[in-house]
Amino acid sequence: MNPYAYKTVGVAVKALSNLLRANIRTYGEEDIPKGSVIFAVNHFTRMETFFIPYYINRLTRMTIWALADHSLFTGGLGNLLNQLGAVSTKNPDRDQLMVKSLLTGEASWVIFPEGRMVKNKKIFDNKGTKKGGFMIESPDGRHPPHSGTATLALRTEFYRERLRQMLEKSPEEAARLQKLFQIQQIEPVLNHETVIVPVNLTYYPIRAKENMLSRITELFVGDISGRMLEEIMTEGTMLLSGVDVDMRFGKPIRVAPYLKSESIQKDISSPTEINFDDTISSISMMRKTAQRIMERYMSVIYHLTTVNHDHIFASLLKYIPQNKIHEQEFRQRAFYATTLCLECMNFFRHDSLMRNQINLLTDDRYNKINNFINLAIEKKVIRREDDSLIIDSDFSEESDFHRIRVDNPVVVSANEIEPLTQLQEKLRNVALEHNLRIKYKIKEYLIKKARFDFEKDYANFAIAEESKAKDVGAPFFIRGNRGSKKDIGVVLVHGYLAAPLEVRALAEYLGELGYRIYVPRLKGHGTSPEDLATSKYMEWVASVEEGYVIMDEVCKKVVVGGFSTGAGLALDLAARVSNLAGVFAISPPLKLQDFSARFVPAVNLWNNLMRKLNVGAAKKEFVENHPENPHINYVRNPISGIIELDRLMDQVEPKLTKISVPALVVQSLGDPVVNPDGSLKIFEKLGTKDKEYLMVNYDRHGIINGEHSQRVFHAVGEFLARISHKEN
Repeated sequence: MNPYAYKTVGVAVKALSNLLRANIRTYGEEDIPKGSVIFAVNHFTRMETFFIPYYINRLTRMTIWALADHSLFTGGLGNLLNQLGAVSTKNPDRDQLMVKSLLTGEASWVIFPEGRMVKNKKIFDNKGTKKGGFMIESPDGRHPPHSGTATLALRTEFYRERLRQMLEKSPEEAARLQKLFQIQQIEPVLNHETVIVPVNLTYYPIRAKENMLSRITELFVGDISGRMLEEIMTEGTMLLSGVDVDMRFGKPIRVAPYLKSESIQKDISSPTEINFDDTISSISMMRKTAQRIMERYMSVIYHLTTVNHDHIFASLLKYIPQNKIHEQEFRQRAFYATTLCLECMNFFRHDSLMRNQINLLTDDRYNKINNFINLAIEKKVIRREDDSLIIDSDFSEESDFHRIRVDNPVVVSANEIEPLTQLQEKLRNVALEHNLRIKYKIKEYLIKKARFDFEKDYANFAIAEESKAKDVGAPFFIRGNRGSKKDIGVVLVHGYLAAPLEVRALAEYLGELGYRIYVPRLKGHGTSPEDLATSKYMEWVASVEEGYVIMDEVCKKVVVGGFSTGAGLALDLAARVSNLAGVFAISPPLKLQDFSARFVPAVNLWNNLMRKLNVGAAKKEFVENHPENPHINYVRNPISGIIELDRLMDQVEPKLTKISVPALVVQSLGDPVVNPDGSLKIFEKLGTKDKEYLMVNYDRHGIINGEHSQRVFHAVGEFLARISHKEN
């Protein structure tokens, strides 16, 4: 190998990688040892032969060479691979070259033990059968993963240990082996140890379509094979569209302990001259040992898979017993699977599965389900019929191996997590569970989660003699007590700096009218200002969404309402969720008039200046608050919280025209906090024709507590009665 050429081409690969948008994230690299390492990597795309050695080199600063398919060594591509340190699978000297580089520490290696790209991700785990182990599907039929990686590691350690022993027993044989492997210094060889590091690559999302690379190739190359076009389409799309590639390194597998058997040790210590390709008496044991090692690292590779949304959704479709499912029911099962199934399971999850999944049941704002459903429809796996999904694909049907990434990526996603048998069992159970049971479990989970989150935050942030009692901040549920009105549930949202107790009186009033009421706690509230200072407005949005889902699981129709900032959050939900029955907003903010809000830009600028000057003591993180209800509200207002409030209202205003359900806006004329002109502007922007604006002539912001609050309560009760009458 030419070290200069290797480094030069590496710079070229780095330059090319900077032009691409693939987001490669690495995990477990801290466990990679120094010395002689063979990286056993699963194989899905051509690009891995070029980019994986480069990325591992960047992580470890080790020289990394790769064993590459012989078909790639043609023309300019072959020259590039040679300069990168790749060796053809049909190079007659490959094994000796690889053993020599591992012995001396000259290079570590990337090997793809599956033997070829597994485009359909179909891995058959045949444990329990006579053959046992994994079987890989390919155009030539099923075959086990290659044991060459293990054999190579065993041979390297065989000769390393033989050198160690021959230095004492037979210096002539030791000298001959040093010459055979071109070993200049023996000490580094004896101090190294060969290990196998399993590596998993998971791509998300897998989307193949026409792209710039395929068009350029057709234009300049002309008539290309369908197989090459498919590869360019798939890999070009992923490279250019910003696919996530999770690269996970498993724990190193030491090989030396596998050489302890008597027959292998006898050959290692034999004074007889052993040439590289000589047949030794322990060859049968070496092969069996290589098979055991192979099954070990392949199991690790597949269990390092990074589970993503497409894996979950595709597997649910695969296991649903009927060929028809209501779309909302599918979304409920998807939420259940991505939340409850993965919560206590020891699997690696894509970043997008680490955050709150409640949006899957509301507006799917990150387009996880919508994108998947559209893909499945495009690939004719499913079709829509009214509000249902009709499953047209049999996931066991044979597909063209080289076309499947383009023709049916849904099946590829389902196949990829088949080796995760515990997860498969969970997903199968979710697909088979009765829908009423799924809804009940979701409701119970969210109620328990809300209480647990509050208890945890209270324990972490509560401040003695400043934080309020727990009953001030805890979320609560009121069941209602009058017949048919239980069909309508109300999600009632408290305001900024406040807590659920703020809306308790209104909640109890509506409960007496017979409505079911749920009052969520907005993240960061009901504990301490320090908790609020760490919260984002999207967490407040999620708190309201969880409340909505709880009520949606137990009531036929849901109305959402709130006070002050809670009113803004209620309007936000009404603009995004299509099946609400109505929305009411009491003192909804659009323009704040309080002192702190007016000075947010100045205080934020001051904080930024202090941060740059590294003067933490001068930084102003809180401003004093003088609430109407000091037994409920915080008396310190975090600047970061006001900024998040501004961000919330900035994104709510453009959505108001999307609200099409009956709406009520209530405002106090003399409100010292919320500008009445702002609430009127909100009312005017509402897209619904069925809307009402009520102005009450009070000089307070907190019009849902204390004097005159009954007037507001009656207005909300009448609004709900009209909705209830419509529903009946």
